Amino acid sequence: MDEYREDFGHSGGWKSEKIFLKGQGARPLVEGEFHSAAAIDAVVPGLVPKAAGWGQYDNGETQVYFFLGDFHDMDFSAAPDPDHLMSRIADLHRKGLSPNGLFGFPIPTVCGKMERTVIWEKSWAKSFTHQLKDVIKYDNETNGQWLEYDTACQQLIDGVIPRLLGVLQSDGRELTPALIHGDLWERNIGIDMETGETVLFDPGSTYAHNEMEFGTWRCTWAFYFNSPVYMRLYQRHIEPSEPVDEWDDRNRLYSIHPYLNDSAGHPGSFSRQM
Repeated sequence: MDEYREDFGHSGGWKSEKIFLKGQGARPLVEGEFHSAAAIDAVVPGLVPKAAGWGQYDNGETQVYFFLGDFHDMDFSAAPDPDHLMSRIADLHRKGLSPNGLFGFPIPTVCGKMERTVIWEKSWAKSFTHQLKDVIKYDNETNGQWLEYDTACQQLIDGVIPRLLGVLQSDGRELTPALIHGDLWERNIGIDMETGETVLFDPGSTYAHNEMEFGTWRCTWAFYFNSPVYMRLYQRHIEPSEPVDEWDDRNRLYSIHPYLNDSAGHPGSFSRQM
């Protein structure tokens, strides 16, 4: 994370502005963040830093990709105001409509460092299955095969996902794909020191079931989003999907994705056993 200052010339003279520059080694990290941030800013202006661009250059034998966006001087020690934040996230989920009515995203995006499979799907159960298979594969590549683990993962794919997520689009129920941040946890949120506004960053978006946004909040590393006040205030704006009494089961299922994503990024992590 780097701060960069650039001077811009115009008819009234020169002005100095701060922009944010981030370099990465993989194209989906920066291209995905650019398009995610642009999509979020289009429906809820100011919720994320405005994306300025992305690109690439050769650094000797290495290809480097970079993301440019507005710079915000942020405080990361304070918890965001629950009422204001959840109102803004609900706005994102309500207004961020899929361009074709399907689940997915126009280009690959990333959660943490792991690329998502975001091909367009009519079925949310299929779309989530793609993403869960991604992190299962990455986790096995990092930590090695584990027979009991692989068996449990297959049971999730064959039984749990069709049962819990398939029902969301059965018996006349409809599920509208919603734009989600995609990696919403405490380390990706700050308070702008000048405006006092809550700012989200590092998005890896997809059009998904809105409830997927909150799987991370169940994880052991959550330290203020595990407070029920945030979800209670969100549900004043957007009620749980039917069947309502299966909300907690779905949330538990959605938490498996960030747990395995964390395990894939941290060899030997306890997250694999959760």
